[in-house]
Amino acid sequence: MILDIYKDALEYSAKDWKTLVILGVLSVFSFLLLPAFLITGYNYRVINQAVHGIINGRDPLPGFDDIIDMFVDGIKVVIVQVAYVIVPVVIFIIFAVIAGNVGDGLSAAIMIIGCLITLIVAVVAFLMEQMGLCHMAYHDGAFSKAFDIKELKEVISEIGWFECILTYVGLIIITLVIALVVTAIIGLIFTVFGLSGFALGVDAGGIFALGVILNWLVTIFLVGPYLSIFNSRSIGLLYTMQI
Repeated sequence: MILDIYKDALEYSAKDWKTLVILGVLSVFSFLLLPAFLITGYNYRVINQAVHGIINGRDPLPGFDDIIDMFVDGIKVVIVQVAYVIVPVVIFIIFAVIAGNVGDGLSAAIMIIGCLITLIVAVVAFLMEQMGLCHMAYHDGAFSKAFDIKELKEVISEIGWFECILTYVGLIIITLVIALVVTAIIGLIFTVFGLSGFALGVDAGGIFALGVILNWLVTIFLVGPYLSIFNSRSIGLLYTMQI
């Protein structure tokens, strides 16, 4: 089932390169915040479509209509993400403060325990946050559903805690592999061109610089948006495993 999710999401994310470019343009201007919320809102639309769909369906990528609604959804998503991050951060700060007020030998032990507890809480909070976004989308954007801990625990239990963690580990690996492979291929091509130019007496600096620029453009306008949609789609489909 997990492999079916990956397969669906990989194919789904490549359906419209124009959408990837639009998301890439928004990411360039994300420092203005408005585009950043639009990107987040768009990814939420991908999740929303997935939780109401099926694996290996024929869903098209969401459109960029209703910009205001997309912006509002983006704000809601960020609030949910920040809320769940606060818990492990507070726990880590508490242990850090305690460790700072005891002896050196005990301080190290307290920090190790604190880091382990923070890591466990962070993993649980992350799963809750991800399923919370899906739960909110499934219930027509009801904001409170993102924080319904009881229902979210039931959702994750239905899917399986191990299956959820395994799915996310796979997402991380796939994301890193795709990003690294694309970067390596472009880098290798321009390295060959650069060395060939150097052998012919041509200044290779410009060729290498062009390779760096092209790598950046491909990452920003294609690879980054593709992986963002891929992860959002996968999360939404994972949620459907308990429906």
